[in-house]
This record gives sequence, C-alpha cells and structure tokens, in this order.
Amino acid sequence: MKPLKTGLLPLYLELYDRVLPDMRVPFTGFLETIRRGLTAFGAEVVAAGICRLRSEVEDAVRLFERKQVDAIVTLHLAYSPSLEAADVLASTSIPVVVLDTTPDFRFGPGQDPERLLYNHGIHGVQDLCNLLLRRGKRFLIEAGHWEQSDVLRRVVADVRAARLANGMRSARVGRIGKSFIGMGDFAVPAELLAETIGFQVVEADRRELASVVQGVGEEEVSAEMESDRARFLLNGLDPEVHRCSALAGLAVRRWCEEKEITAFSFNFMDIDGEQMLPTVPFLESSKAMERGMGYAGEGDVLTAAFVGSLVAVYPETTFTEMFCPDWEKGHIFLSHMGEVNFRTLMQSPKLIACPFPFTKVPPPVIGVGRYQAGEAMLLNIAPAGTGGYGLIAAPVTVLAVNDDDRWTDSVHGWIQPRLPVAEFLTDYSRAGGTHHLAMVYGATLQEVSAWGELMDWTVRHLK
Repeated sequence: MKPLKTGLLPLYLELYDRVLPDMRVPFTGFLETIRRGLTAFGAEVVAAGICRLRSEVEDAVRLFERKQVDAIVTLHLAYSPSLEAADVLASTSIPVVVLDTTPDFRFGPGQDPERLLYNHGIHGVQDLCNLLLRRGKRFLIEAGHWEQSDVLRRVVADVRAARLANGMRSARVGRIGKSFIGMGDFAVPAELLAETIGFQVVEADRRELASVVQGVGEEEVSAEMESDRARFLLNGLDPEVHRCSALAGLAVRRWCEEKEITAFSFNFMDIDGEQMLPTVPFLESSKAMERGMGYAGEGDVLTAAFVGSLVAVYPETTFTEMFCPDWEKGHIFLSHMGEVNFRTLMQSPKLIACPFPFTKVPPPVIGVGRYQAGEAMLLNIAPAGTGGYGLIAAPVTVLAVNDDDRWTDSVHGWIQPRLPVAEFLTDYSRAGGTHHLAMVYGATLQEVSAWGELMDWTVRHLK
C-alpha cells in the first residue's frame, strides 16, 4: 500500500500581516509540530505556505492536485474569512478534513490576553464549515488539542477514509459476462453508478477477450504455473487443469492491465469456453485481491468497486458471503465458490480442481483454506430505492477452529457478531444488506463511517 498523502493548508488573516507583521513568526514552529504529528500517525504531508487570500489558496490546491494528495487538511492559525477559501475547496475533487485545534491547551482567567490572537481560529472553522455546507462540499472535521487529545490520529484516520472515497469514485470496474440472472440486490445500472458514485463500468467484449487469450504465450503460462507450485500446495493437481486456469487468469490479468481496470467481476454462468475464456478464472480473482485489486462474484460491479476501494487501504480484505447460521453457538459460516484474498487465510492455500457442472469448461482451479482467526469487520454497500446507498458495518470475531474441520476443500470460516445471531441477521436485512460483502481485517468503525459520510451514504453499525 502506498503511503497516505495529505495536503496541509494553513489559513490566516491578511490583515494581521499588515498591522501585526511579527505575529506569524511563532506559527512556524506550530506548523512543524502539526506536520510531525500527522507524519507520526502514518501520513506523508505536502505542506503549503500560510494562505491568507483566495489566490494563495488556489495555488495551494493546485499543488495538492499535482501531488495527488488523498485529502486536504485545513488548519486555522487564526480567524480566516471563509470566502478566501470556501469556493476553492468546494470546487476541487479532493476531500477536505478540517483540523480544529489551537496551540494552547488551557485558556482560562489566568491566560495572558495576548494569547487570544494565537488561539482564536475556531470561529474561522465555523465560518468555513458553514460555507462548505452551503456549497454542497462534504467534509470531515476533527476537534481537540493537538497534544492532549487523539485529534491528530483521528485526522489521519479521516485521510484514510478519504482514500477510500477517492478509490470508489475513480474506480474502473471490468465485467466479464452479464450480472447473474435474477440477482437483484446488487443490481444497479452502470449509468446510475456513474451518476451517483462516479465509477465507470467496462464491459468485456467476448471476441476481444478471446483474442487476448490467443496472445498469451506458452512460456508465460509455464512461468505462472511454476510460480504457483512455489507458493501453494498443489497435492497432485492435474497439470492440464492447472494450465487451463493459468491461461484464463493471465488473459484476465492482461485485459485488466490494457483497460486500466481497478476491480472486476465475472458471471461464471457466462464462461462457456467459446469465444471468451478457457475456464472460469476463480484463481485469478484470488490473486488479484492479493495484489490489491477489487473483486466480487456474479457480475456484481458495485461490490467489486467497494472491495477494490477497501483492499487498496486494508490489504487483508476479501470478498465473501454469509452462507449458514449456527443457531446453537451463535456463529455464521462464511464461504464462496472459490474466491478469496489469500492474505486473509490462516496459511498458504491449497490449489484444487473445483467440480463444475454449470457450463462445459474444464474444472477451474481454486485456492482453498480457512480465514485467519482474529478481529475483523463485515462491510456491505446496500443500494437504496432513492438512488442512494447504505454502508453497513459490523465488527465480528473470526473464530479459530479447535474441532475437526470437514471443510478443508473450500474457502470458509466462522464469525461471531457482537449481536446475538438472530438479532444480527434481522438488523442486517432490515438495513437492506445484500448477500455480497467484504470482510476486512484492520479497519476501524471511525474510518469506515467517515468514508460513508464523505460518500453521503447512510451508515449503520451492527454492534
């Protein structure tokens, strides 16, 4: 994962430079303190000079756009009139995080009155936030003392959320085949996805994809198979079955590279071996998630973009589904046909040939194993009837298995939600949760909630 990058935008009042020119001097050290603090929590900081006028803010935002920062963090050193910055910030596509802090922790009756000039930025914050709301610019805000609270940690978490939002809006999602017939929960027309979220759907042309297959050389296939043998357990996998899946996977990989795809989905029912792919690329879907690409099954481009945004920030993210409840123990069994981010498994996967009676293709190779035990989060993007979306976030425990595990030839694992399983399942469906999900290790509720806020999604916590 490439480092988070934030643009630090210090705001100030030009009047003070004219009448109190020495007042800005102490802010140099304060700005460096804030920069170091953000860096300590994992953000690379692109710092602009102190901005007083609209032209200076414009120059700073152009710098941030060139540097491709994930978010702009504003810092009011003093009161700064909102009209110097609001329109510029509202017009950029970069998310904004407002840092509401001051140099001094205490400001009581014994405070030196001269310190007022160094600690009155909060009404500049209020001025700016009002204008951003009126301009329709969604933003995040974190308040607290830079040293005596966790505000800088929260700001960096918001920058992480901004990266999620940027990834979702700018996604290019490839779809091989059509959406699975009859599955309606994730079905949103591509045109509406572009209008409401911003990402683009790239439909695969059957003949074009077949041409890509023809262009994959035998040496490439052999090298891919050798890499698999070095990384995974094969346990007597038929070499010809392995070769067929390696060829299909390399073709999908090349097509994604040529089309600049960031996430993809396919409908296994549309992969019939004729004028498309030689078999179903389940193995490549797992490898793609491991590399940081998004994926979802059955032609679900919405969840694929969702997973792609997450895996770019949290490498241990996988596409999954809730399959079966264990009412007795209060657990839920997670699985899917053959797709899993290998980073989320407890050990190196085993490659097997998957029985495949659905179309006339050779059995596809899948990598199987059990999800690693630990704390994780189930996340779902749920289309709403108004053209909006809901974000459902559920902290869960992925369970270790101490008994005999009879599911070793599948992608699988058991989770325990925070709520009783019946209440959890009831609330999940009341919130409109779809049957396609992401499971994420390492995310926090603050980060994913801030992502939903930036996207103007309704956020629901199941905990």
